[in-house]
Formats: sequence, C-alpha cells, structure tokens
Amino acid sequence: MDRVSTKKILISGASIAGPALALWLGRCGHDVTVVERAATFREGGGAVDYRGSVHREVLARMGVLDTLRGLDTGMGEQAVLDEQGRELLRLPASFMSGELEVTRGDLARTLYEASLPFARYVFGDSVRTLTEHGTGVTVDFEHGPTQDFDLVVGADGIHSTTRRLAFGPEEAYRRDSGWFFSTFSAKAPSHLGLRDSAVLWNDPGRMVGLGNTLGEDGAMLVFHAPGLTYDHRDVAAQKELVLRRFADAGWEVPAVLRSVPGAPDFYFDSLSQIVMDRWSSGRVVLLGDAAWAPAPGGMGNGLAVVGAYVLAGELATAPDHATAFARYEERMRPYAVKCQKQGAGAGRFLAPVTAKQLKQRNRAYRLLCHRTMRGLFEWLTTRTAEAIDLPAYGLSVPSRAEAPVISQL
Repeated sequence: MDRVSTKKILISGASIAGPALALWLGRCGHDVTVVERAATFREGGGAVDYRGSVHREVLARMGVLDTLRGLDTGMGEQAVLDEQGRELLRLPASFMSGELEVTRGDLARTLYEASLPFARYVFGDSVRTLTEHGTGVTVDFEHGPTQDFDLVVGADGIHSTTRRLAFGPEEAYRRDSGWFFSTFSAKAPSHLGLRDSAVLWNDPGRMVGLGNTLGEDGAMLVFHAPGLTYDHRDVAAQKELVLRRFADAGWEVPAVLRSVPGAPDFYFDSLSQIVMDRWSSGRVVLLGDAAWAPAPGGMGNGLAVVGAYVLAGELATAPDHATAFARYEERMRPYAVKCQKQGAGAGRFLAPVTAKQLKQRNRAYRLLCHRTMRGLFEWLTTRTAEAIDLPAYGLSVPSRAEAPVISQL
C-alpha cells in the first residue's frame, strides 16, 4: 500500500468505533489521539453479536477475531415468560446471539488493548470547541491544552458532542421511538437456574431480560414512555427513573431492581436512531452511533467496526480528506440505512405496548422457533449484515512487536 502523508488526527470517543479506527489509522502511520469523557476505560454493557462474512472478515483483518471467539458468551436458549413468570416458549440461541456473541465490555477492552500500540488515549477530557481553518482544526478541550489537528473524527455516540459542535443540536438528527432501555449487572434469583441462558419477562409496555453469561448475571430493562425527558449524564436520576417505572412490576422484578442502586455499570438511554443527510463537514467526520445509531437489533457494533475499516481505508487511498470522506459515506450509507430499517422496530418487538400486541409478538416468536422460519430469519439478518462490498484497501495489522511506540498521556 502506498503511504499517504501522515496526519495528526483526533478521535473523540473510546467505546467501540473510536478504538477500532485508532487501530487502523495508527497502523497507517497517522499520529492518533483518542479523547474520552469518562475518567477511565468503561467496562460493562450487555451482549453484542456479529453475523456474516463481512463482520467476520473485518475482525479477522484487525487481528482480534480469535481473541473474541475465545470470549464468546456461549449463550444458550432463552425462555419467554408470561406476566406470572410461566414459560411460554424457548428461543434458539441463534435468534439473539448471532454467529459470535461477546459482552460489550469484552469487545471494548479487546479493541482498546489492540489499539494501544498505535494511539495515545486521554481519559477524563472532552472537546469544548472546534474551529476549522485552512490547514486544520483548532480544538479547545474542557481540561487539556488547545491543540491543532489535521482531522477530527466524532465517534462519541448518540449524544455526540462532536456532532453538536460541527452540525448543530442533537434534536435535529435524533429520531426517538418512545422506548427506553437500561442494562446493568444484576444478581439472578438462584431458583431460576440460569447458566449460559436467559429469561425474558413482559407485561404490556415493559420487558425485563435476565441472563447469565460467562458466570456473570446481567439485566436489560425496556419500557415504553413517549415524551419522556431525561439528562443523559445524570446516572443517579436515571436509576431513580428506572426504579419508578418498574416499581409495581411482578414476577422477580423487585429482586432485579435491588441491584440498580449499586450497579457500577448501569447504562440508560432511549431507543433512538440518528438520521443525517451528511456525515462530514470540512475536516470533521462522524463514525458509529454519532452518525447513524441504528438502535438495538440494527447491528450497531458491526456497523462501527466496518465503518472504522472503510473510513481508514478511504483515508489511506484517496488523494485528500474530502475525497476520502465522500467515498466513505457513499460506501457506508446504503449499509447503514439497511441496518437502521432492521433496528427500527426494536422497541415494539421487545416491549409491546398492549396485551393484544404482546400476544401477537409471542405468536411471532413461536413461528420463529420452527426450523423453516428460523432459517429464514437467520438468512435475512445475515443478508443485512453482508449488504456491503468490502474493499481490500491493502490494510493490515502487524504484531505488537512491529508496532510504533506511542506515549500515553
């Protein structure tokens, strides 16, 4: 691969997309800094899955596929319960878990550690202002010194500060579904006998999923509340909100809720999508949920790693950043739109609002348990995951011994 001129690049966000991109850009010889608002690397989060040859190929080219296979959750069947906790049916493992399923924390740490030789990380800071000029972008940070960069990448999630600074208010691009979700570590009642398995409980407008993976218990709560407002940075208030919403729920929900106050990995947000007519503005470009959040079921983590690969590849092969950004968007937009369509109905499916809709959803689950329909479902989701032609670009990841030495700030 012919080397392009080395650039000084800032990536905002150190979750999934940011470290994946840092790995590729650093390997291409760029001077990469990743800034993350959180004070430390963030552990925790629910399970994420990968499907199809495209996801598999990108992870293999990154050099992390075998590591992630060793971290596979091994999740088995998931029981669907009625309001009284009686089992209605069992969903096959492939329905939720795909070909490869790992916890979000394991995925993030794997990408972070793989990228460490190629980028410097700054935790506990964030971008305050962006000022673009003829030769670069001047970035003023909340805490650190002002610096100039050639390019800035916003990989800072659905509530992206980079997007707000470069494109305008979040409300102009966020499409809310009316459903909300929370994930956190939670002790499962021992009598449920969960081991590499899960149970899904519903009443109208609410869902509680409780599972065990790799010996650890975790919960996912979903509820319908159109018009609900919240502060996405106030975790204490979010915990109180979840406790109130499920205070009168039956089954084992009260036991699950006892884990909320002390959960160190508690996460809460809306089931929303980001819809934009462009992902770049001058020398600033967006990646991952900052650009296209597809909502659960839309393979957001697969989109993140594929998008990072494509963006790095286009920067490595295009004559200038403007051409690279245009090619990146041209290649990724149809793929992101397909994944958004798949994720658009996540809330309605996870937590149907009425008793009638809940019965209809359960009937759909029963159909999907039949071998023919299960095969069709798996084919459809895999087809979406593979709905992009993956260029070679000539990118490769060397061993740690070959990696440049990057000082960590």
